[in-house]
Amino acid sequence: MDEVDDSQKAESLYIQEALAANRPVGNPGFVSFTRCAECDEEIQERRRKAIPGCRLCAACQAEQDGNSHFS
Repeated sequence: MDEVDDSQKAESLYIQEALAANRPVGNPGFVSFTRCAECDEEIQERRRKAIPGCRLCAACQAEQDGNSHFS
């Protein structure tokens, strides 16, 4: 259950940051993946609708975002 809570928090934070930065979220014009390109877990419909063209689940996106801050 903690993984779900963590991924929902990560997804919410990602969306809030994108909106705050006034930039498009996801890849508008592209169809969202139904399964994560990294871990092959199902991407929740809510996330697919909120972030057009997403290709990662919230947990993998959070991990990728966390790693990108150190590069």
